[in-house]
Amino acid sequence: MAVAYVDLYWLPLGAGGHSVRLNGLVYEWIVARVAGRAPLDLYHAGLEVDVPEGRYVVEMTPIPAGDAALRGVVAEGAVGSRLLRSFRIFRYEVRRWRGGRIPDAAEAVDSPRRLTEDVRTARHLLELVPSVPTHVWGA
Repeated sequence: MAVAYVDLYWLPLGAGGHSVRLNGLVYEWIVARVAGRAPLDLYHAGLEVDVPEGRYVVEMTPIPAGDAALRGVVAEGAVGSRLLRSFRIFRYEVRRWRGGRIPDAAEAVDSPRRLTEDVRTARHLLELVPSVPTHVWGA
């Protein structure tokens, strides 16, 4: 049994929900048309990180109602435009969630993929999560 690991999950965009899936399909259709190509399947990634101190989930998601601290939120970014950031529906959050779970992991494609079993690498990844750049998604 590994002392530590980092597992990668490839999740179809909008897995487990309808709004993100529909918006993602519309967005990709428009971008593909403008680029003169066929629309592609869209995915996002989630990480499950297990270290001796505990198991964590690292993921970027829409912001639900509730206490951000309980979900391990370490950063937020805008969706579409920085001007819309004051509305929760136009923001996303980056989580480093101790004891968390990837709710749509059952829908993951070709997952999980074990990236490492090195304790130092797993801990370093967790340390770096709050420094992830929060670009405007979809801009």
